[in-house]
Amino acid sequence: MTALSVLDLMMIGEEKTFVHTLEDAVSLARHVEAHGYKRYWIAEHHDLPGIASSATTLLIQHLAAATSTLRVGSGGIMIPNHSPLLVAEQFGTLDTLFPGRIDLGIGRAPGSAGPAILAIRGDASERDFTQDIQQLTDYLADDGNQPARAIPGKHDVPLWLLGSSMNSADLAAKLGLPYAFASHFAPRFLMEAITHYRATFRPSAVLESPYVIAGANVFAAPTRAEADYLASSHRQWVSNLYTGKAGALPRPEEGFMERLSNYDRQNLAEAMSCTAIGNKDDVGRWLRQFIATTEVDEVIIDARIYDPDARCRSYQLAAESISDLLD
Repeated sequence: MTALSVLDLMMIGEEKTFVHTLEDAVSLARHVEAHGYKRYWIAEHHDLPGIASSATTLLIQHLAAATSTLRVGSGGIMIPNHSPLLVAEQFGTLDTLFPGRIDLGIGRAPGSAGPAILAIRGDASERDFTQDIQQLTDYLADDGNQPARAIPGKHDVPLWLLGSSMNSADLAAKLGLPYAFASHFAPRFLMEAITHYRATFRPSAVLESPYVIAGANVFAAPTRAEADYLASSHRQWVSNLYTGKAGALPRPEEGFMERLSNYDRQNLAEAMSCTAIGNKDDVGRWLRQFIATTEVDEVIIDARIYDPDARCRSYQLAAESISDLLD
């Protein structure tokens, strides 16, 4: 058995506003909750045109309040940008508001470029990621191991380690934490990382055995042609990012891939190699093969689809395509 979840970068579409993004996210969260999805994560980014997920905890609160059973959390909080004490206080508060429904995924990447990093942190000095995790764990546990306490006290908020490298896999295994691999945009080390994570995993107080989430891009529609058309928005945005032209989520375009150079097409294909595009049967076959090959416990889907109704339908078709495998 496996599970499906949502990763949302809170994209703002061309000729749309942040208000549209918020409304569409609520619609999607309610829709996937009704179709068996386990969690809905929001990824922290800063100073990236078109991405409006910088105030991550506020967005988590917004979506948790709009749903009733769906787990909502961060995919992830970029912990070097924040004080572990403040993160523990924010997520402890979220857990108080929505008991048993909040996830705290953390990563060490900045989620932004140099100027934004300086604006957030005041300097570019490195912090000890493992130490930050330990402090965060202590604050959430209210165990007295830190000189200050996180208010409102002890909270059992699941901590997830996010990454796309061997380093993150190794650390997650050593700390006995569940691991989420960002294969939806950085698939290169997927198999190597999760194999290492499972082989070296050390049981902890929070997790007895390894647990892996892997990211995938999924675009499902009644026909393959429509699915390919819908996927063009996501492909355009990624391609624009690689060429220094990141902006709002583009409207879909017919024949986008055919207009790319061979070099650009190859780079995009490599970056998005963990991608399913097609009708329900196509997507179902791809997901079943992906799950069988990786043996992941959960697939978290990123689908940057311009039309909100088509996005809801895509997530629904994905769930229906492997309904017999879902928890």
